[in-house]
Amino acid sequence: MAVKIRKGSALASLSITPLVDVVFLLLIFFLVATKFDEEDHALDIQLPEASEAVPIWSEPQSLVVNVNRLGEYFISGRKISQEEMEPILKNAWKNPVEDSSVIIRGDARAPFGTIVTVADLCRKLDINYSTITREE
Repeated sequence: MAVKIRKGSALASLSITPLVDVVFLLLIFFLVATKFDEEDHALDIQLPEASEAVPIWSEPQSLVVNVNRLGEYFISGRKISQEEMEPILKNAWKNPVEDSSVIIRGDARAPFGTIVTVADLCRKLDINYSTITREE
């Protein structure tokens, strides 16, 4: 007895014309966008120099204050006292950027008061600060 296998008609009716249209539209869009980008940089102009120029986008500046489990302070790997911290934070940035900040990394076993001392000093000096925690 012979078995007849019927082929489905679903694939025969599938039209890829809309897909081709979308691909061509995306291609045209990227070609036009690339053309505009080239025109901005194609002009041969000599830009003036400015002595006080700053970049439009600047990398955020941050100073990391580490507090170990004994409550000792470390900045740039150097142990400092609580009294030394204020002048260091005050002079951290000669020209503070809007997004400059102090990052406080405190050991979970450190006395809470030592971490609050750094945060309080940052508030006193009007410096943005944040604390770092570990995700579980």
